[in-house]
Amino acid sequence: MEPRLHVFIATSDIHLKHKLKKTREEVVEQAVAMVKYAKERFPVVQWSAEDACRTDLAFLAEIVEKVIDAGASVINLPDTVGYLAPKEYGNIFKYMKEHVPNIDRVNLSAHCHDDLGMAVANSLAAIENGADQIETAVNGIGERAGNAALEEIAVALHIRKDFYQVESTIQLNEIKRTSDVVSKYSGMIVPRNKAVVGNNAFAHESGIHQDGFLKEKNNL
Repeated sequence: MEPRLHVFIATSDIHLKHKLKKTREEVVEQAVAMVKYAKERFPVVQWSAEDACRTDLAFLAEIVEKVIDAGASVINLPDTVGYLAPKEYGNIFKYMKEHVPNIDRVNLSAHCHDDLGMAVANSLAAIENGADQIETAVNGIGERAGNAALEEIAVALHIRKDFYQVESTIQLNEIKRTSDVVSKYSGMIVPRNKAVVGNNAFAHESGIHQDGFLKEKNNL
C-alpha cells in the first residue's frame, strides 16, 4: 500500500461561521491548496469534508470537484456528529456520483460516528450507494459514542453478500481475537450483548429459540 496523507477542512455553514470564520470561497481555496501541497509529498492524498453531513450538497459537490482536480485520490464524506439517518447518508454518495463530473477518478470513503446508534447502518448505506472505502474501528471505539464497528460491518457484508454484492478480504476467523486484544489494551470492556463479538452474541437462552436451534441451526 502506498503512503497516504489525510487532510481535511470543515465544509458546513455552521462550522464555517462559528469555527473557521471563513467564507465558502475561502474554504475552497484552502482545500485546494492543502491537497496540492500534500500531493507534492505523498502519492495518495485523502481529503475529508468535515461535517459533510450538514453541508449544502451543491457546495459539497463543488468543493469535491475542485479537490479532485487538485490531486485528491480519495474523498471522505464523514457524518462527523452522527446526525444522519441511513437513507440521508446514502443519498450524499448518490448525489456526488450524479453531480461531480470527475468523481470516477477517486475512491469514495465513508466515516460514521455512532451518536444515534446508526454508524454501522449508515456505513452500509454508503456501500449501497457507491462507497469504495469504509472507515471503521474494532469494537466501534472512537470519539464520543464511537465509530462504525469493523466486525459488525465485515460480518454483515459476509452474511448478506446476496444483498450488498461486495467482497471483503477481512479474515473473519480473526475478528474475535482482535476484539479481545483491543478490549484488553484499550481498557474498554465489550458488552456481553454486543453484536458479533459479545459473549452472548451467539447464545440462545429462550426456550423457544433453543428448541428451534436444536432442530435446525439455520432457524436462528
